Amino acid sequence: MDASQMAKEIGAGKLSSVEATKAYIEHIQYVNPRINCLVENRFSLALEEAEAADIKIQEGTAKGTLIGVPFSMKEAFDVSGMKTTGGLMHRRDTIAQHDAEVVAKLRAEGAIILGKTNTPGLCFCQESDNKLYGRTNNPWNIDKTAGGSSGGEAALIAVGGAAAGIGSDIGGSIRFPSHFNGVIGFKSGKGKVSQHGSFPAVEHPLQERMFGIGPISKTIADTKLIYNIIAKEAAPQANLEEFKIEILPKTSYPLTHETAILMNKIREKLRRSLQIEEHIPPYFQESAVIWQEAMSIDGGKTTAEAALMHRSLNPAKEFLKEKLTGKSDYHYYLSWALIGTRLFKPSAKRVQEIERTILAGDQFLREYLKKRILILPVYHRTAPNHGDLYRELFSIKKTFKMYMPYVAYANTWGLPALTMPVGNDSEGMPIGVQLISQNGNEDAVFQLGEILENEFGGYKRCEAHDRKKVQS
Repeated sequence: MDASQMAKEIGAGKLSSVEATKAYIEHIQYVNPRINCLVENRFSLALEEAEAADIKIQEGTAKGTLIGVPFSMKEAFDVSGMKTTGGLMHRRDTIAQHDAEVVAKLRAEGAIILGKTNTPGLCFCQESDNKLYGRTNNPWNIDKTAGGSSGGEAALIAVGGAAAGIGSDIGGSIRFPSHFNGVIGFKSGKGKVSQHGSFPAVEHPLQERMFGIGPISKTIADTKLIYNIIAKEAAPQANLEEFKIEILPKTSYPLTHETAILMNKIREKLRRSLQIEEHIPPYFQESAVIWQEAMSIDGGKTTAEAALMHRSLNPAKEFLKEKLTGKSDYHYYLSWALIGTRLFKPSAKRVQEIERTILAGDQFLREYLKKRILILPVYHRTAPNHGDLYRELFSIKKTFKMYMPYVAYANTWGLPALTMPVGNDSEGMPIGVQLISQNGNEDAVFQLGEILENEFGGYKRCEAHDRKKVQS
């Protein structure tokens, strides 16, 4: 059951919030030891809030579109009374005093927070592993990555551990996990959702424009509902028939045969009722390099400060210490990423070039995407084994240029992007695609998502770790 349907059932008295909350808690307690997606819970408080919601419903005083519906939350978002650690050892006792703005907005609509889900250290990797909480496994195959940085959240939704949740994305951090785990994820466009109460804060303008926050859910209907709650303003209504649908043709960038087949199927399905084009989007090739340089804009200074507060850090020393002895306080994903930001920090002249390119690109894409939705793959393959994604994206050989363009495009240009499952590979691993357009076109993106959801089946819960499945 998705969040929208659950809200209706609870509001109508057909299902109690306590029943729903207890069911999720019991399920999480059973599956979490194998998946390691939830890293901190507030189960007792959630049950108290569920009981209070049921009483309000019985009395006829309940308010909110999500009254009594249990949610989960990426560890990066402050939840009052819970830890916000960023997966860092020195923040293991850091307790949030207030809710992040997105949390407050959901709670104002009656949502109940069950707990917080795993990320990499400082959300600075596309695999969810850190020294404080350990590694999250992909529920479809625990030898494979759940992705990151919202990997714990996507894995939890994949196994049906909450009605829905919230993630964030500055380099595919919602979309990689959604693709790998077979869930629906939406990265908001630049400035559309407040990041107040998100750790670490994204401050540099070239990075802030790439950052988005959005729902990780089971249905497009939920995605639309939740986005319109947490956004600064609801998405204006759109007429999808006015839009051209631009599907990425075959390119020189890697892509598995199974993903290419699904892209072709999408093309043929949509051709029956919508205007279909095949083009490589403008500024596509430049996007990955601009993204990487923007992420390295200060040589990792602000990230290092967040990692160590005000102590100095030698990333190379910490990397070797962790690889050789396992005794660093920092996961080698984080220390290696910091090495990379120092190596690839752009010069002042290059920063000016980037700013000029972005200015020109923004102006061109504002018109180009005015009535156009792009359909792109998320990654060249399904979920890799643990560690392989990190090696592909953080290689000194800059292999990210081959593998990041699909996902970097929406970050570099600050665009809203919906990721949704459309099939599986021969091993049963989920395959997702992205729907991308201009800010303000979110409603059209959701409409197209609903068409694909109906055609390809959408979210399917991973049942492999259910009590009866494991025992049989």
